[in-house]
Amino acid sequence: MNLVTCLRAFVRDEKAQDLLEYALLIALIALVAVAAITAAGTNVSTVFTNIANKIVPAA
Repeated sequence: MNLVTCLRAFVRDEKAQDLLEYALLIALIALVAVAAITAAGTNVSTVFTNIANKIVPAA
């Protein structure tokens, strides 16, 4: 079986399409989660820095 025949069989296989769709969905969810955690982490860091600056008087 040559490469072209294998690729055609893979494209026609519905299970492979479902697997690809799930993989893309998981990748998208992971990307959104990383972006949200990064944004939240930056905000939390700013809040704690402000609290620390108010607790310790400036020298």
